[in-house]
Amino acid sequence: MTEIQIKLNGSVEYVDVEPWVSLLDLLRDRLKVTGPKKGCDQGACGACTVLADGRRINACLALAISYDGSEITTIEGVAHPIQEAFIRHDGFQCGYCTPGQICSALGMLDEYRSGMPSVLTETEQVPPGTPTADEIRERMSGNVCRCGAYNGIVQAIQDVAGTES
Repeated sequence: MTEIQIKLNGSVEYVDVEPWVSLLDLLRDRLKVTGPKKGCDQGACGACTVLADGRRINACLALAISYDGSEITTIEGVAHPIQEAFIRHDGFQCGYCTPGQICSALGMLDEYRSGMPSVLTETEQVPPGTPTADEIRERMSGNVCRCGAYNGIVQAIQDVAGTES
């Protein structure tokens, strides 16, 4: 076992982990953080999405030991207008994917603002302002909503992106 330190939602945590423990299992089983969900456990659904040093990652694919010294933010550590926008635009139904969707949306908006292109970016530069609905759909495509609340999710992200631009 190896002791690692992570800053989880603002609190420093020291925990002993085996080298094979995923960040998701560390969060849920040892640190009792239940926001990130174990969906597919293969990185395909996005239910486990968290922010690691501000970047979105699939916690089920990340080895906890690789994030020694990192700042990890789960839905429990998010206080952002996007949460109200999800409610306002009915961006969730059952709520299972919502924590991952929100963390992914925050990471996606930071990527967009920093100029990181996507498959849909037509020029070398990402255009300033609010991403289009198609751009949001492309960038959020790694997060699956089994209830089909995609239109509300896109509207929530556009709503928040428009007020923060």
